[in-house]
Order: sequence, then C-alpha cells, then structure tokens
Amino acid sequence: MKILAIPGSLRAGSINHSLLDTAKRLAPQDVEVAIFKGIGEIPLFNPDDDNDPSPFAVGAFRAAIAAADAILISSPEYARGVPGALKNALDWLVSDHRVAGKTVAMINAASGGGKDVTEQLALILTTMAAKVIFAASLVGAHVRQNDPIVEKTVQESLDTMIAASRRPHE
Repeated sequence: MKILAIPGSLRAGSINHSLLDTAKRLAPQDVEVAIFKGIGEIPLFNPDDDNDPSPFAVGAFRAAIAAADAILISSPEYARGVPGALKNALDWLVSDHRVAGKTVAMINAASGGGKDVTEQLALILTTMAAKVIFAASLVGAHVRQNDPIVEKTVQESLDTMIAASRRPHE
C-alpha cells in the first residue's frame, strides 16, 4: 500500500512536516509513506492552463496522487483556513478526478486548534469525492520531537487510515 503524505506548510522545519516524518517512520513494513515535496512549485491555478500537457509541477503532483492508495495531509491553519499553497494544489485536482474514492486523513499541529482547516479541507476533499476518514484525523497536536504521546496518536491515526483504505469501497 502507498500513502501520499502532503504537507500544507512550505516552511523548512515545519511541525506538520515532522508529523508526516513520524507517520513515515511508524508505517508498517508493507506500507510506503511518500512525502510530496513540490507543493511550493505548483503554479497558481488558472483553468486556461489546465491543458494536456499540464505544467510540469502539476503533472508531478497528479502522478503522485494517481499512484497513491491513500492520502495523508498535515497542514497548519493560516487565518483560520487552508494555507494558500495547499489550496492551490488541490484546485489543480478538481477537474482531474484522481482524488475520487481515495481514502484521506488529516493531521495537523495548528496552534489555534486546527478545527477550521480540518473542516475546510474535509469540505474541499469531499467535494472531490474523496473518502475522508475523520476517525483517522488528528486535530491540533502539540508536537515535540520524539514525544511518545504524539507518536502513539500518529500511530493510531495511521492504523485507522490503513484499515479504512484496505476495506472494500462501498
């Protein structure tokens, strides 16, 4: 099984990147967690540019989505919402349908709790027909490096997401 991990932060050393690194480290041997690192390279969405071939960074993002069995998003909350770079990347997927039917979980370390970004991402993703697994979503984690409580919570989130991904789709 392959999980595409998407960080919503462009900041080097982001806590949300750390959460994805933790998920990658804790994943079972038969699960590959690949962290997508090109969100900041995706051009601003413009329907006039949504042609074949798409811009290179968009094509790479779409290919990564297509190759994944599930998606794990870890995002901060900016101004009570989805960071612009992440929202822009998701906009490139709306007409593409590669997210449809994919299992998605969201984890974040938003200092304000992360409820708003989680709700907005869920709305965006369900609009694209993703299968959002709220039981696997972790909201407002207070992350410290090598924190056993955070690791346990990320492990539970990952396990729930993997189990949901392996169930036959209804």
